[in-house]
Amino acid sequence: MISIREGDDVGALIAAATELEDGDVVVVAQKAVSKAEGRVVRLDDVEASDRALELTEPGSDPRKLEVILRETKRIVRSRGSLVIAETTHGFVCASAGVDASNAPEPDTLVLLPVDSDASARGIRASILERTQRDVGVIVSDSFGRPFRKGTTDVAIGVAGLAPLIDLRGTADRAGYLLRTSQVALADELAGAADLVRGKADGVAAVIVRGAGVSGDGTATELLIPSERDLFR
Repeated sequence: MISIREGDDVGALIAAATELEDGDVVVVAQKAVSKAEGRVVRLDDVEASDRALELTEPGSDPRKLEVILRETKRIVRSRGSLVIAETTHGFVCASAGVDASNAPEPDTLVLLPVDSDASARGIRASILERTQRDVGVIVSDSFGRPFRKGTTDVAIGVAGLAPLIDLRGTADRAGYLLRTSQVALADELAGAADLVRGKADGVAAVIVRGAGVSGDGTATELLIPSERDLFR
């Protein structure tokens, strides 16, 4: 188990630790990527704003909410210190992806990468340089789902594979023409990888083999524009 530090080359670490084949998909935990990119905040360096103080419930640390607000493009819903936010990337998630679990030190928070698609491309390029293997890369993180309990990992960064399988215009077995069907392949691979990684095992990456992926794309292709953006 390798401890990821700021400045580490995640692709190089994966290349050194694994035997990769062309067509593999490397699913990398967001926390590993964020730590390597220095996306860690010390609470001692944070001063809570009036807005954070207003929203924070008694017993909660307003500095954490301040960090969440800084990562937030739009508050979708809030109840006390619980904030469902749209991040600057366009993701809608709890706490704008800010998390204290698996942080490198006490009283620190881990933020999402600034550009997780760029992170995935960088890891892929590093692996290719060192192994000459053409692999797909997914940066994954745990998200909740509306009206469903529990979390599942989804793709927040993609490189070297098409994130969606578009079945629109094809026919099912009964001959019915599919009009809206798209499969979130990158999300499915991210969720499958999380089953073998575990939440507290310290495993930074999982290799998915035999998925038969092709094409290229980004995680932003998985996002549906908000109503505000659709009708502006």
